[in-house]
Amino acid sequence: MMSAETGKYIIAAGILVVVAGIVIYFFHDKLHWIGRLPGDIRIEKENFRFFFPLTTMVLFSIGLSFIIWLLRKL
Repeated sequence: MMSAETGKYIIAAGILVVVAGIVIYFFHDKLHWIGRLPGDIRIEKENFRFFFPLTTMVLFSIGLSFIIWLLRKL
């Protein structure tokens, strides 16, 4: 059953998606470093391309954990 707490999380997730969309829309030319950090695995051959953004995922995970921690404090 849904509660007011669940509603708060859904609203917060929606706000985060909107903010992420606005950032990507206005700053897409300045975000070219995403996925190209040291530690991101990239293998490109003639007919094969493998890409695993390890460092990028770790940074996003840390950022998302901080945002969730901040929302729980409110």
